[in-house]
Amino acid sequence: MTLVVLAIAAVLLSFERICYVWAWRYPGSFCRFSGYPGVSVFGSPVAVLQNLFYGFKAIQILTFFSWCLFFGHGSLVPLDGSIFSFTLGVVLILSGQFLNVSVFRRLGEVGVFYGNRFGYDVPWSEQFPFSVLKHPQYVGATLSIWGFFLMMRFPHNDWLMLPSLETVYYILGSYFEQ
Repeated sequence: MTLVVLAIAAVLLSFERICYVWAWRYPGSFCRFSGYPGVSVFGSPVAVLQNLFYGFKAIQILTFFSWCLFFGHGSLVPLDGSIFSFTLGVVLILSGQFLNVSVFRRLGEVGVFYGNRFGYDVPWSEQFPFSVLKHPQYVGATLSIWGFFLMMRFPHNDWLMLPSLETVYYILGSYFEQ
């Protein structure tokens, strides 16, 4: 049963990375998609990608909580973790979200949602957090995911499955978005 649950989670979590690689590598195709009836109501390709981002985050959060409910036998309360794993989880989440907020503040919505691929002038930034990391938003998201599972599922055997999967997805995303 664990492999089936992992496969379902893997498919659900892959949609986000696939969409971002599509938008990055094939911006013309994504722009055409953004013009379809029903999609164009969201506006520009940047706005479409931003709305997809919110949808993907909802899928990600629901997948994570469903995982915790399934493997926690219906409970979301992390009963078996230590204060150390809980505290480290909080530190990782806060660090990750700090990086994510820093990226949004530095680039703005147009920069974060691939505006440079859709014809907007988005200057390259070498200021923090880009002065420290090549992909600070992906590092921030990954830190947050690891922190969440340290808090919620550590020390159970399943605790590192989704963070490991997501780490691979973010590494592949950063590779294919070059």
